[in-house]
Amino acid sequence: MHPPFHDPLAPLRPCLPLVGRVTRTSVFALALVGVVSPVWADPPNDVTVSVEPDGASAPAAADTNPVPPQAEAEGPPAHIPDESTPDTVDPSPAAVSASPEPDLAPNEPSQPTGLSASEVESSPSVAAEPTPAPPAKADIVAVQEKPASKSAEPYNVPIVVDAKVEGHIRFFHSTIHDKFEKWLLRLSHYHPIVERIFTEFGLPTDLVYLSLVESGFNPHAYSRARATGPWQFMKGTGQVYGLRVDKYVDERRDPVKSTVAAARYLRDLYDLFGSWPLAMAAYNAGEGKVMRALHKSQSESFSEIAETRLIRRETKEYVPRFMAATVIAKNPDRYGFHIGDVDPHEFEEVIVGRSLHLRSIASASGVSYESLRLLNPELRLEATPPDNPHYHLKVPVGSRTKIEHVLDQVPAWKAPPAVRTVKVTAPAAHAKKWYRVRTGDTLASIAKRFHLSVSALKERNHLSSGQVRKGDLLSIH
Repeated sequence: MHPPFHDPLAPLRPCLPLVGRVTRTSVFALALVGVVSPVWADPPNDVTVSVEPDGASAPAAADTNPVPPQAEAEGPPAHIPDESTPDTVDPSPAAVSASPEPDLAPNEPSQPTGLSASEVESSPSVAAEPTPAPPAKADIVAVQEKPASKSAEPYNVPIVVDAKVEGHIRFFHSTIHDKFEKWLLRLSHYHPIVERIFTEFGLPTDLVYLSLVESGFNPHAYSRARATGPWQFMKGTGQVYGLRVDKYVDERRDPVKSTVAAARYLRDLYDLFGSWPLAMAAYNAGEGKVMRALHKSQSESFSEIAETRLIRRETKEYVPRFMAATVIAKNPDRYGFHIGDVDPHEFEEVIVGRSLHLRSIASASGVSYESLRLLNPELRLEATPPDNPHYHLKVPVGSRTKIEHVLDQVPAWKAPPAVRTVKVTAPAAHAKKWYRVRTGDTLASIAKRFHLSVSALKERNHLSSGQVRKGDLLSIH
């Protein structure tokens, strides 16, 4: 005889011709048609249902606490972006085990669960959390390449240490060890303010190390493609993102303003591609080239287009170089780089209403000229611009009051007039003029272009036939 429990069929028993034992099968059948609550359709193994001859039934007093409705999960986990997941999910263990797992790529964190361990332990009657349908493949890729939290991974951008990355690590560690240590030291000076800006824009803070690959965070770095500043902005791109570039001011060199522009640009690239490796490749090569490479190769990731000839070698090596620089920058002691304590980049601002030279300000205030020059690398002529009556001049911390008191005594600076140098060379008395044959040229077309006869052109160039080849030099004087 088992302990009694409340019979869920008691209200219906007078209407049902049930005689003797009520089996679990009959209860489960009634649960399927909605007569009884499905929570009793599959009772725990330690509960036996029995019926007394007089119709009274009783349960085993294993647990007197009913299952609260709040114990069940309310909706799918937050990391699943698919809004089409049905609200009703089969909570049986078979349905949970049959749910397919997302096919995650290597080196990617697994998806978070819907309930924490504490929530599961506080709900003993919940056998398993319903698993929603897996997202589409495109959604999985997007989730994989979303930056992970610092608590879960040492990096918050995708880092894959493969043969290419190891090669760049050896290059930084051995070939240019002293130079890379100088870059790390310089970046340490600006790192707090750059990291704060990236955090405000919601970007992974490890993207700070992208500046090591770009310029070693050198405000005066200048490339052969005419990109300049710590983030190596081209003039057009810098102006699109709000940077002033003219003969007086080049804000691409300003560590703070250029970092804000870089954060906006990187955020836009990530919104466009949904992947940090692709966003970084587009930062190097331009979004148009990366978009065309993806379209032509029918690819979806940087690793796929890196195997093609659709992007330059520089871009193919750009992302592995960033990964190598990030690995070293986050573990400098492990790779033999010793970075001591560095003073952070701090300054105060003084509003200047006229054009003043930095040397004049330093002479009148006693503030170091070198410190003023280092704090204002965007001033191309080392003077405040004449067309801005409210220019914010950066000065060392603690010197603002001193400089404000002497600004009226500083003489105005006038830019020297631009001198245009024209080189004039007199032609030699008997100098010859030459023409290089191009594709599609003939003796007749060349002679007509320079108002000569074909015979005269052949005679000047000692030609016996009328054939010329691309690249030939013909005398036309």
